[in-house]
Amino acid sequence: MPMAVGVIETLGFPAVLAAADAMVKSAAVTLVYYGQAESARLLVAVRGQVAEVKTAVAAGIEAGEQAYGGEVITHYIVPNPPENVETILPIHFTQTSEPFRIF
Repeated sequence: MPMAVGVIETLGFPAVLAAADAMVKSAAVTLVYYGQAESARLLVAVRGQVAEVKTAVAAGIEAGEQAYGGEVITHYIVPNPPENVETILPIHFTQTSEPFRIF
């Protein structure tokens, strides 16, 4: 089963919250990372099957842009990230995210 990671970077908390909410509600994905990039820029990352991640990122972009004062700065999808990328970057499933993992 091909897995992917999708990340959205926003300006401000309301936009990242709206994006994360839309992503997990629109597709069978698991939220695996949330954090601050710099200043008021925030990141949210999801994992799942490639098609599901594409659907989730599209919904997250739309929701982030519609949030009051929201701005999506950038986004990207990495299909089938190699194991060494998963080991180093915070995109892997953790004990915290495991109960919410969708297979």
